[in-house]
Amino acid sequence: MKKQIPILIVFITGLVMVLQYFVPHATSEFLFTYANDFVIVIGILALPLGIFSLMRGTVIKAKRDPRERFYAIVTIAGFLAMVIAGVQRSQFTTPGTWLQNMFSYVMIPCQATIFSMLAFYIASAAYRAFRVRTWLATVLLVTAFIVMLRIVPLPEPLSGWNSAIVQWILAVPNMASKRAIIIGVGLGAISYSMKIILGIERGYMGGDR
Repeated sequence: MKKQIPILIVFITGLVMVLQYFVPHATSEFLFTYANDFVIVIGILALPLGIFSLMRGTVIKAKRDPRERFYAIVTIAGFLAMVIAGVQRSQFTTPGTWLQNMFSYVMIPCQATIFSMLAFYIASAAYRAFRVRTWLATVLLVTAFIVMLRIVPLPEPLSGWNSAIVQWILAVPNMASKRAIIIGVGLGAISYSMKIILGIERGYMGGDR
């Protein structure tokens, strides 16, 4: 019964949520809104579990590897500092508060640093992808070169021609590829959801099956 009851709950809930899309009634809309509220509540209740898992994993890693202790201390100290700053009776938008300063002078610079490092990984990946070995790589290289020329101040009429070509690339072949990817992702999501509803996929119960 430990497995059958959760599977039955998931089956009934998933079936109801699927059917409500095809019932144009106020009750169906209320059910959808009510279910979303439950998702928010469950997410909030799962937050302490995530915090406990983070702290536990950080402490265990620091105990096993002395080289990780400094990073563990920084992680725990940063977490406690943000919690203490968050429980202060002050609005986030109020300038000069501890919470606002933590975001402005710690969080935002860290995010900017991470994104600036990603630029080098993107450049490295682009270099490996744009090496001309096949005719498909040649098409990719030429297309990328044309699109990147959009940010270069070219003289007229080259600027107008390049802008028209870029607009066509984005509106026709690029849009067709995006739609194909979105359709594939949608079909994959549908199949995976059906596996969960029918009890084939049971990873959410904490086991392999």
